Amino acid sequence: MPDRPSFGRPVPVPSGRLSRMTRLGAMVAGVAGNMAMGGAADLARGRRPTSRDLLLTPGNLRRITDELARMRGAAMKMGQLISMDAGELLPPEMAAIMGRLRAEADTMPPAQLKRVLDAQWPRGWVQTLRSFDVHPIAAASIGQVHRACLADGREVAVKVQYPGVARSIDSDVANVAALVRMSGLLPAGFDLAPYVEEARQQLHAETDYAAEAAHMAQFAELLRDDTAFAIPAPVPEWSTPRILTMTYLDGAPLDALETADQTTRDRVATRLIALLLRELFEFGLMQTDPNLANYRYDTEVDRLILLDFGATRTLGSSVVADYADLMRAGLAGDADRVDAVARRIGFYDAGTLPTDAARIRAMMEMVFAPLRDETYDFGDRAIMQRLRAEGLALGESGFVPPPLPIDALFLQRKLAGLFLIAAKLRARVPVAALLATHLPDA
Repeated sequence: MPDRPSFGRPVPVPSGRLSRMTRLGAMVAGVAGNMAMGGAADLARGRRPTSRDLLLTPGNLRRITDELARMRGAAMKMGQLISMDAGELLPPEMAAIMGRLRAEADTMPPAQLKRVLDAQWPRGWVQTLRSFDVHPIAAASIGQVHRACLADGREVAVKVQYPGVARSIDSDVANVAALVRMSGLLPAGFDLAPYVEEARQQLHAETDYAAEAAHMAQFAELLRDDTAFAIPAPVPEWSTPRILTMTYLDGAPLDALETADQTTRDRVATRLIALLLRELFEFGLMQTDPNLANYRYDTEVDRLILLDFGATRTLGSSVVADYADLMRAGLAGDADRVDAVARRIGFYDAGTLPTDAARIRAMMEMVFAPLRDETYDFGDRAIMQRLRAEGLALGESGFVPPPLPIDALFLQRKLAGLFLIAAKLRARVPVAALLATHLPDA
């Protein structure tokens, strides 16, 4: 059995709506107070501070991430969404501290865990199971996962939802949105409201374990003939609205492949990108959370294990058609068509400054140009560095993005997340050939 993973401290999850509102409100007020004191100190020294500089202090960011990790639920999930799993695309000082929200969560103490299980499972469940490991094998924003063995000998993974997170989503989202608005990190004029509302709806969907079990079974059916992937099977008799029990599949964390040979890294990244294209162009159904922790690799049989289908989303036909058009135009190097499709999707609009629109088109060309080669070298750090530099310059110019359709927003998150995973693996992938199977006219 692999070494037990390490997580944050065992800390009780605040489960009451009032206590969660109070804690988040206190955090926002505390950060605001720190910003005010920092601003006063800067003014006394004759320096005019910015909201961004006042927020992005190690003390403030540590306070925010520690509290969001303690709260878990929608509060922590919002922090993850804000960081967008973007790694090197974030300012370094934010990436270093916000990374905690992607890497680990605090866990429930055994006593709180038992209360949750007692409330969801029949009396005497302890005697019914052969074993139940109180130490989690995974912990995230909505719940933590434990390994157990059923009476019939089946090894299972038990995903236990943190108490109170489902009923506190609305207040958590509102409080974190208030913190974002206060931060000064958003460009003037940016309308956060539609994104906050979509995040609220998505988080409600992610706490629906019955829906996640259905998505898990749906993906298993879609991939039933593909031996490159394995998906756990739900165990309905041990699942409830707040517990999702599934068959246990063992595998190594994906980041362990960083030291694997080039052929293995290339093969794994190629499979992930091929699956993305099937989700987009064949299934119309996508798991939109490309977190490293949602993938495992079974070295013995050479297959990828797909986990966590809470963020599964049905894609509208229009966004699928738009992205097909964008990829055809980008691969053809047709700048006019790229511009037309980018406007249709909503990356920029008639109100965007020509210089900002040109910079966005240049960033897209940075991605498309290597796609025209036989192999895309995701290990080339120069592309990432150039994209980050252009992105920062775009933000400093005052660019205010128009409201992006939500399907496109989640699709961009999936694309960016897999780009970063492939870059982490330093993989070389025949992306053009993979695209040709779905877009033969590209």
